[in-house]
Amino acid sequence: MSGEKSGKNFLPYLDDFLLFIQSNNYSKETLYNYERDLKTFELFLEEELGGIPFSKITKRTIEQYKAYLNSSDRKTAEGEKPQRQLKSGSINRNLSSLRRYLSYLIDMDHETPVAPGTIKLLRMEKKHPQVSEMEELIKLIESPTKFERDKIVALRNRAALETLFASGMRISELISLRINQLDKSGRIFIEGKGKKQRFVYLTQRATKHIKSYLEKRDDDSPFLFKANRGLNASDKNKHISANYLQMKIKKYRELVGINVPTSAHSLRHGFATYLAEQGANPAAIQILLGHESLDTTTRYVHASDKYAENTHKKFHPLKE
Repeated sequence: MSGEKSGKNFLPYLDDFLLFIQSNNYSKETLYNYERDLKTFELFLEEELGGIPFSKITKRTIEQYKAYLNSSDRKTAEGEKPQRQLKSGSINRNLSSLRRYLSYLIDMDHETPVAPGTIKLLRMEKKHPQVSEMEELIKLIESPTKFERDKIVALRNRAALETLFASGMRISELISLRINQLDKSGRIFIEGKGKKQRFVYLTQRATKHIKSYLEKRDDDSPFLFKANRGLNASDKNKHISANYLQMKIKKYRELVGINVPTSAHSLRHGFATYLAEQGANPAAIQILLGHESLDTTTRYVHASDKYAENTHKKFHPLKE
């Protein structure tokens, strides 16, 4: 796009910006988020503000956009009514996308009506950290063996949960694992978020369950956690989906009676939290999780209530 408007595109050089994101090796998910967030802003300019040109945007426009994102009148990038109100984190992602776009325009010597720094993010709600106790996580991880009637599904799902908690990897990294990524030492070389590469490590326990699962498989699929989708030839080599695993974890959590909201991400949190409780170096945890910043890791590691209580009893100067 070369001008200020092209059809219904209210943001100049938007296509160039998205091409810049794509060509600089950002993930497909990041590209999708930028495009969706900026299309939402375009829709706001067109429908809520009567199609004002980009050059007429002011600081007040940005404040109006914040209120719009936080309101029940908000529409999705496709112009549809959303099912739920945005949380602060999602609003901030939208605002960050707009800031990044404005920064790109400045970098390319294009004029911008407002400076990126004038877009202030919302204050995030401070939530009480929730990480299930170790005993509960163990019950969750072992639950496929207890509740799944299909033997191969039980072995596969048990191995998947064991791998998640043993390695701390993301669910997107887990489901796309290929068998040839595992070596005999239990080390896995993966390409994570933002195409960053790192090693993660399996415990002997997780390795044992993966071995038990693979011994029962009778196929040539390259994926470690293969989907069971009937006899359709096009489905035989597909891996399980993130939605499937999240749905199963929710079901297992309910069956074993865990009242703390628990997901695949919770196992990653638990991995980091319990490593920290055992005295692991935060820098090492940062590497294992694949975080760029140690600050991210510090926010990510949530000490359990039980650990906080024990720490208080052990170290308080007037404990006796």
